[in-house]
Amino acid sequence: MKWILWQVQKSQFYLYFILSGGALLFQQIPMVEIDGMKLVQTPAILQYIAAKYNLYGKDLKERALIDMYVGGTTDLMNPIMLYPFIAPELQEAHLNKIRQLAHNRYFPVYEKILREHGNMYLVGKWFTWADVHLLEAILMVEEKFADLMADFPLLRDFKARISEIPTIKAFLQPGSQRKPVPDEKYVETVRRVLQLHHVT
Repeated sequence: MKWILWQVQKSQFYLYFILSGGALLFQQIPMVEIDGMKLVQTPAILQYIAAKYNLYGKDLKERALIDMYVGGTTDLMNPIMLYPFIAPELQEAHLNKIRQLAHNRYFPVYEKILREHGNMYLVGKWFTWADVHLLEAILMVEEKFADLMADFPLLRDFKARISEIPTIKAFLQPGSQRKPVPDEKYVETVRRVLQLHHVT
């Protein structure tokens, strides 16, 4: 998720060190060390954490729905995470594309899911990884377009409910481990360490 995966090691030496040691299976980040494993590939990392902490549904059908809904929110969040690395002359068009995706493609779907499911959560009767991911997508979109949620009352209610879960509420408070919106220093650091150029 954005705030877990946001941190990038600030030293090229350290990145080369873990690359040469074979810790990065496909020579790319993120990598999470957990339960004696060095996990790479974001879906594998998040699915393992979700299953470990009972956030991955009660049966195969619920897991399929969770994967499907998380896939949608991932598709929405990816261009938002790329935005700081877009060439300046292309950023306005990129923002417009994000707004269209959120307003016309993805948020109407999640609004419909909440309405038809009739439960406070996306899948089943319990809080799952899909709820965490949707909340994150809502927050990321709101960082760019504060007015966009006006057309989605069920998503607004969903955000308010999920944000009151004690652990999430604490995480959203200032001073928590939540990472801020990437600034110029962060972008410069990522470019230097990962040797990135502008995304087009």
